Parts: sequence; structure tokens; C-alpha cells
Amino acid sequence: MHLTHLIAATAIAIGGAMSTANADPSFWKFEWPNTDFENTTVENWVEILSGGPPKDGIPALDEVSFIPAASETRLVDMEPVITVEIDGAEPRTYPIRYLTWHEIANDTVNGIPIAVTFCPLCNSGITFDRRVDGQTLTFGVSGKLRNSDMVMYDRETESWWQQAIGTGIVGELTGVELTQLPTWMESWAEFKARNPEGLVMDEPRWPRQYGRNPYVGYDTSTRPFLYSGELPPHDIPALMRVVRVAEKAWTFDRLREEEVITQDGITLSWRAGQASALDQYTIGAGRDVGTVRVRDASGNDLPHDVMFAFAFHAFFPDGDWKLN
Repeated sequence: MHLTHLIAATAIAIGGAMSTANADPSFWKFEWPNTDFENTTVENWVEILSGGPPKDGIPALDEVSFIPAASETRLVDMEPVITVEIDGAEPRTYPIRYLTWHEIANDTVNGIPIAVTFCPLCNSGITFDRRVDGQTLTFGVSGKLRNSDMVMYDRETESWWQQAIGTGIVGELTGVELTQLPTWMESWAEFKARNPEGLVMDEPRWPRQYGRNPYVGYDTSTRPFLYSGELPPHDIPALMRVVRVAEKAWTFDRLREEEVITQDGITLSWRAGQASALDQYTIGAGRDVGTVRVRDASGNDLPHDVMFAFAFHAFFPDGDWKLN
């Protein structure tokens, strides 16, 4: 499906919801009777939109299996994957060809419960520790969007969470921040070259067109999907990829030009070889957008995100744009 067809289909699906839910959350209470809507940081409920699918209409993965990297034959070299390297565990990676259709993978690595998340509309791929105050949460996809970013929910309290910032925004756990782990998106070729004995997530047993991109041409669009907020400053294109570290952002244009940037005590490096997951019909055939690694002065990987500029501006309106 081309992006224009997707937009048209989704607009029909959400038309009634948008007009009903813009003043208060009463519309959502029918679908979410166990969510405490009195406890929230959302001030303007018009920001919450249905993305089309209902609660769990995009099925998060709770049972994730892996195969040796050497046994994987379905992925092509440039396909994007999210890599998790935790001390004491075999390095493992989660292909975007699967996360595009599931958006969340709940897993446990060396005793650490994690949620590997990917929001296609923001290009945001973040891994969180699922533990909050001694409780392990299990995350699902709410079917809601805010600033075109996925709203997750936890099945234990049915609180809503903003994926791009890992923070509870509605319900019992409002204001709680998840711990982001230092994982990153890279190409399949990069992962298997560095970790020939590593693990790769196996294909889920769901009837999905894995490897296909349902958002053809999205990251070369001029406007984000289901977004009505302010566009980024400094004439930065809305769908330019930026590297976010805390509340700072570096554009991919600058990274491609300089390749290595050391600034504010961290080093960002860029190299060619990773396909955009949001370009061509086949994910592995997407144009080369490259891979970024973010490290501290000691060479340790740092938590970060590669997201679109509009999303950074939406969630960090006072953020620091590192343009030079």
C-alpha cells in the first residue's frame, strides 16, 4: 500500500473518533474501562488520535524466539535491525521487518526484562527496561497516536506510555519514566559481521507480509502522517532523521557530512550501509541512510534515538539543535 492509500484508509477509520475525543477522554473510557483517566499529563486531548487499529490491533510480541545469525537467510545485508548487547548475554538483534508489524517485542535478556520498540511514523527505535519500582511490566500497542508517535500501554495497570520519551502519560503510572538502554539501529550486515555467533529474532508466527514496508515513500514526504503540531525550526525538513541524545539533536545531514562528531562529551559516528525502512516497498531495498553509533569518552554506547525532526521538536520543544 502506498502512503497516500494508507492515509485515506486511516482517515475514514478515525473520522468519527477525532470529532468525539477532542475535548476530553470520555470517548476512550469505553474502550479502556480500567485506565485512570483522571491521572494524566495530557492537557489537550485533541492530541490523542486513533491510528486506525484498536487496542492490540497491532499485536505486540510476548514470546520471542531466536536463531543463530549464521542460520538466517531471509534478511538482506542492508536491512535495519535493532541490536541489544547486554553483558553476560549473547548479542541479539531484532529485525525492523518484524517490528514494523508488531512495534513492541517484550523479551528478557540475562534476567533483564526489556521492551524493544519501533514506531514507524517517527522512525523511533528505543529499548526500555520493563521494570518499574520492582514490578515488571508487559507492553502492548494501544492503537493511539500522539504527535504521530505510538502510545504504548502496560497490561498490568493499563496506563498509557509515550514511546518516544518512555514516560507514562495517562493512568496510575503517569509521570513514571522507563529506563532507556544503550541499544542502536544498524544494518544486518553490520550485526552479523561483528557478532558471527550472535542471535537474531526468528520470524513471528503471524500472517504478516514481513519484509514489506506499508509506508512506501513516507520518509521523503513533506508532512508527517496524523500530525498537526509545529514543524521543526531552522528550516529542517520535518522528516529529516536526527539523533536524539537526551534533549539534544544532531541532524543526519551534518553527520553524513562530518562522519564523526565529538561534542558535549560524546562522540557520534556515521557510516553508510543501512537501508531506510520507510522508503521502498521492500524494506531491504530502501535507500542508504546509514548507521549512527553514540558513545561516551570511554567508548561506551549511550542511550539515544534516531527519530524524525518533527517528533523531536514535538516532544522537546525547547531542545538543543546541534547544527554546528
